[in-house]
Amino acid sequence: MEEQGFSKPNARGEMGNIDRAFESMSLEEKEVPFDLPDLPQFSAIERNKMSILGRTLNPENQNIADLIRDMPRKWQVYGRVHGIALSKMTFQFILKYEHDLEEVLSNRVWTFNDWSIIIDRWTETPYEDYLKYLLVWVRIRNIPVNHYTAGAITALGDIIGRVDVVAFDPDKPQTNDYVRVRVFFDVSRPVRRSKVVNLPKGGGSVTILYDFERIQKRCYHCQRLTNEKDKCPLLIEEHQDKAKDWRKKVNEENQRGEEGKQIFMVTIEKDDPLYGVLNDDQVGVDKATGRRKINPEVLQQMREYILAAEEGEKRIRQERVRKSVSDLDNDPLGQKKFLHFEAPPMITHEVDKGKGFIFGYS
Repeated sequence: MEEQGFSKPNARGEMGNIDRAFESMSLEEKEVPFDLPDLPQFSAIERNKMSILGRTLNPENQNIADLIRDMPRKWQVYGRVHGIALSKMTFQFILKYEHDLEEVLSNRVWTFNDWSIIIDRWTETPYEDYLKYLLVWVRIRNIPVNHYTAGAITALGDIIGRVDVVAFDPDKPQTNDYVRVRVFFDVSRPVRRSKVVNLPKGGGSVTILYDFERIQKRCYHCQRLTNEKDKCPLLIEEHQDKAKDWRKKVNEENQRGEEGKQIFMVTIEKDDPLYGVLNDDQVGVDKATGRRKINPEVLQQMREYILAAEEGEKRIRQERVRKSVSDLDNDPLGQKKFLHFEAPPMITHEVDKGKGFIFGYS
């Protein structure tokens, strides 16, 4: 007999309600982005203007917390800077004075735990290659006497990375057996120690030697700045692969550049406005440097220039583009400025500017 005021629960009805409730729930709730308010209290831009951003190259051997504590001492700015660990391999240092910031940047390369780090001044809109290049001085040796010119030295330095300073004065005595250049070095590439260069007019070949200043540790197998030899991914892969896999890899590596970096073939398709104007070799990748021979932005400007004209004028513009590129064939500095969008290197007569130690690798 049911007690007065109470009724027996309807199990089926309650279960039905629960089922409908679960059905109305989405297992994959639609993600709605959060809009961060555009308010002064949400922005650190003003503070960041006096800061340096950086990243470690070998995180396994560079503890970020220790780096935050130690770098102010190495920079001799202790008490005038504070560091922030942004991730396990990226960091920020906010400095109090502009002259301290400039001093730290001017004395690169910096190392932590003997491995290099990359630093650069903070920028609100980082460019594509931000913190991918190490600004480093390189000594070039064994330059043929008939090619001791700023142009030849720049070209030899470009094999290592994009040259922005050449420390060379041809009108003063030179007591060192090397010339120094400062380059933006792509840290994904090996630290090159030498390069065979063919001389013009049947002059034979010569082995150019390179020494990197201030760089201490690197892998003794792949020569990169990002790992120890016992953690070298190339060496581990070699040990694991069987002979058949190795032969396959060799065939694949034939498509790679001398530095082990993938070089993609750049071709001009038939529907491209530059088809028949420039050839694949002109727009391809330089095997020595691993960089595009013509900046993609420059190619796009050429396309727009041609497409903006009618048939008669279009042919005239096509010929202008063809001639302007061919005229730069023997003008390396012109190629840097007009085809690569790169500032020409600065020539300084201070041959010991920013000079650092060379560390032995034996």
